[in-house]
Amino acid sequence: MSTSLPPLARAARTVAADAARICLDLFKIMVPILIGVKILKELGWIAYLAKPLAPLMGLVGLPPECGLTWATALANNLYAALAVHAALVPTMAPLSVAQATVIATMMLIAHNMFVEGAIAGKCGVGFWGQTVLRLCGAFGCGFLLNAVFSGLGLLTDPAPMLFTPPAADAGLGEWAYGEVRNLVMIYCVIAGLVGLMRALDHLGVTKLFETALVPFLRLMGIGRAAATITVIGLVMGLAYGSGLILLDIQQGKVGRRDVFSAISLMSLSHALIEDTLLMYLIGASLWGTFVGRLVFSLAVVAVLSRIVGRPAGRPAVVGS
Repeated sequence: MSTSLPPLARAARTVAADAARICLDLFKIMVPILIGVKILKELGWIAYLAKPLAPLMGLVGLPPECGLTWATALANNLYAALAVHAALVPTMAPLSVAQATVIATMMLIAHNMFVEGAIAGKCGVGFWGQTVLRLCGAFGCGFLLNAVFSGLGLLTDPAPMLFTPPAADAGLGEWAYGEVRNLVMIYCVIAGLVGLMRALDHLGVTKLFETALVPFLRLMGIGRAAATITVIGLVMGLAYGSGLILLDIQQGKVGRRDVFSAISLMSLSHALIEDTLLMYLIGASLWGTFVGRLVFSLAVVAVLSRIVGRPAGRPAVVGS
């Protein structure tokens, strides 16, 4: 009796193994940082990050209290930042839709910096460079949006607050369960994406998709090899897109410039659908959180890739 597996079963096993390898690299970074951030949150030290941010809020038309909202997003995830924001809303003057859009867009560009910055660093892109890019990008985009909204008198209605914070912080057991569930979900999504990529490649759809995107992404400094994965990162999220790029880096399929431009674009704009809809809960407008953020990100990366992008074709080096 033959012990060989059917082709579909072999393909499924390969996909599961590739997804496990990707997640192992990601989780080695994510788990210690998630624990560290939880400790900082329990000690109340995250609030100290807000103090230097408070004066900057005035430059983008926001009250100083929003500094704590952004600080929470920088050190944690968007859900934690929304909870903090909801708790702060009663303590400050009512925000307009324009103001809610500005703080939402800044959070979308720069959040969860420790985890996502480390993931980008794993792909061979400098942690500090990406951190500075996202911080400056968030502030720059917020500044431009505030200037446009204020100058044209747009979105002046009060922001409807649809998000309410939980009654109390989750206990340690509930937090651990939630994080494990998130990690399992990440594995399932990455496995699904790897399988989808294999299927699209087998059917020849990948080449057609890349061919259509190449002229546009070339303006961003992103070559054919990273085109499809970049789109996945834009739609699904940085962890998913960078995880797939990490696999291609290990296989020597993408060059340094492609990696730099793709990760930079995904750092500034990722999870365009899910995270954008999430910001609607605090009354933000799609014109800023989706259109404004995406246009700003494309313009920044198009310029940046020509200034500091490394020559294409050389393989990226991934740290051990």
